[in-house]
Amino acid sequence: MGNVEYITAKEVAEKWNISLRRVQKLCEQGRIPGTKKFGRAWMIAADAEKPEDPRRGKKHIQGGTSSGPSELERLIDATCVPMPIHNPDAILNIVKEEQHQLQYESELAYLRGDFEQTIRCCQRAEDNEAAKLRSSLIAVAAFISLGDYHAYTEIESYLKRCIKTNRGSDRVAIAELALASVAVSATVPNMVPDWLKEGDFSARSVLKKPYTSYLQARYFFCVGRYEAMLNVAQTALTLSASEQEITFADIYLRVTCAIACYHLEREEEARRWLLEVMRICLPHGFVTPFAEVITQLGGLIEQCLKQEFPDYYDAIISQYNRTAKNWITFHNKFTQDNIKLVLSLREYHIAMLVARHVPYTKIAEKHYISVGRLKNIVMEIYDKLNISGRDELAAYIMEIKK
Repeated sequence: MGNVEYITAKEVAEKWNISLRRVQKLCEQGRIPGTKKFGRAWMIAADAEKPEDPRRGKKHIQGGTSSGPSELERLIDATCVPMPIHNPDAILNIVKEEQHQLQYESELAYLRGDFEQTIRCCQRAEDNEAAKLRSSLIAVAAFISLGDYHAYTEIESYLKRCIKTNRGSDRVAIAELALASVAVSATVPNMVPDWLKEGDFSARSVLKKPYTSYLQARYFFCVGRYEAMLNVAQTALTLSASEQEITFADIYLRVTCAIACYHLEREEEARRWLLEVMRICLPHGFVTPFAEVITQLGGLIEQCLKQEFPDYYDAIISQYNRTAKNWITFHNKFTQDNIKLVLSLREYHIAMLVARHVPYTKIAEKHYISVGRLKNIVMEIYDKLNISGRDELAAYIMEIKK
């Protein structure tokens, strides 16, 4: 190869913050000077510059300008069009551009529990940077449901690069939102950005409020603020809900209201919310919103299904059984990688001592607390890590140290 230094297409994708597939296509089109192909692999000069995208000016990738909104903002506007409530699939005929249709296809597949199809749709969107970032919101949820932690870490790295290299742009808000959706799913509120905790969306015009409000409500669930959770979800629905149309966010906001009411011991109100959203979803095969939250509603979903929708009972329970073990696998790996964010500093130190089988009396003395208080803290640690005892904690800590 002479004196020229070459790097792989994967390294170029990371360097330029685009997908590997996009780099390969640029090589095939001859748009990167000095590339060489060895078998099926492309090698690219280390000092090669990223080609300009002829479809748009660079400024539209980074954010809106005085001439109008960014491409990402236009894409989000186009993919937040409500679906007809009696025939959600009709949205695929309403939106005309392929990138817009792919986003809706991925969401419809996710609602029906076809997470593999969701991922396929997201992968087809990777040629377009704005579409790839937009689809990451649903892709991370699908990876969690599939228990595919390796694939998740790849998209997580992509999102973190977006945040690092696009300060001040609308891309950062979407990347942070996608990562926040994982944090609330894994019950790690410390990883939620402050602007989402506080509901400060004013400087982030690219965000569409119903979905961000849903994630803020889920954050309140993580920290046990059920009244705030209900208020946020109800307010968002008041501003966005329609009798003739439905959005992905509207569905999840209704489920969120049911969960909040249940934890506020307002069971009849929770039942009403649940039956309302079941009437909207189940005729179209949208089972995922219920399979995901069975354990958060203490048997209420099963009761409603048996009483009002018995034909869908097996489908929802079957999906729960399939995905619950995947969620546990994902959660365990995620919390192991982020344990110092999952636990407070004191909880982390206590967990290390408990894992080493140090007697509770000595741990309590070391931290100037009673043994009773220590036992409560240990139970909270077990709950956060989704484990059930000291031996399991020891094995968990050993896995981290590997």
